Amino acid sequence: MLTLPHLLAALAIWLCAASAQASELVAPRIVDPWPDPATIRNVRVESVSFASSDPFSPRDFGRASGRMVGAQLYLPSYAAAGRRAPAVVLLHGSAGNIAERGATYGPQLAAMGVAAMVVETYASRTDLATSFIDRVLHITESMFLADAYGALAYLAGRPDIDPHRVVLAGFSYGGMAATYAMYAQIADRLAPARLRFAGHVAFYAPCIARFADSRTTGAPLLMLYGAEDELIRPARCTQVADDLRRGGSEVTIISYPGAVHQWDGAMPRGLIGRQLAACRLRVERDGTVRDQRTLLPMNGPFLRKIILGLCTEARPYPIGRDDRIRALSNRDFGRFLSGVFSLND
Repeated sequence: MLTLPHLLAALAIWLCAASAQASELVAPRIVDPWPDPATIRNVRVESVSFASSDPFSPRDFGRASGRMVGAQLYLPSYAAAGRRAPAVVLLHGSAGNIAERGATYGPQLAAMGVAAMVVETYASRTDLATSFIDRVLHITESMFLADAYGALAYLAGRPDIDPHRVVLAGFSYGGMAATYAMYAQIADRLAPARLRFAGHVAFYAPCIARFADSRTTGAPLLMLYGAEDELIRPARCTQVADDLRRGGSEVTIISYPGAVHQWDGAMPRGLIGRQLAACRLRVERDGTVRDQRTLLPMNGPFLRKIILGLCTEARPYPIGRDDRIRALSNRDFGRFLSGVFSLND
């Protein structure tokens, strides 16, 4: 059932389409290496908010409570009504919006002609959880998905953004959501007026869940991870990639030798957290998320805690900044965006 925000987004998209002849689609100027953040001056930043919801699992889409979510929107200097730029929606990881991500990628992308919307999934739900563990238990991937498509609906209503050239990218926890958003059963329930993301990028996202229904939106996926990242099981990621290819999408996997988790953060190389690479979930056709080991449905914080407690391991995993790998991933991310945003199609 369409909600008022979806109807408003549909109207906005129709109005954008009606004025397309009078609007200029602006091509980005993505370079390698990316601009030095310290030298960037020609971008502007807006604090925005948009309508979303709090579905615990995909079964709750359409019946979850409403939620206003905040974001930082970084805009190219030329962005204005009548000059529509492409955009990237960025989803943070389980640590939240660390400065090395949103506040760095945002200005860099905007300086190259790509609007960047940094979504505040955690900061917008402090009534649900504030500590690391509580956020993992109470703020789920499905809420990230609702935020992603809520952000797309918001961007579709702006005269300075081209709604047909919006890419969804996420980091770790957010990278899982960026991948799940490709599946047709997710997009069909959440996408505004049947609008879809033009592409998806998953930075070091654990390949935990597989979908019973592998049909996709048809958009391509770029999957980036470190060869030494112990949260990543390459064989499992290959299975997920094959599922997506059978479902109708092109998938590119790039593994960086020597890299570990969160190479674009600030933390020096070290060990942190708990292992969850062994967790195995399945998303059923009705939206139920089920643990493949116990067959328990993940339909609330209590069962989510049990399931994750049983599949995670007490030993920590390596994490660490690597500027060389970040330069490589910037290059690969930029090439992907250039292809998706091309105006020659």
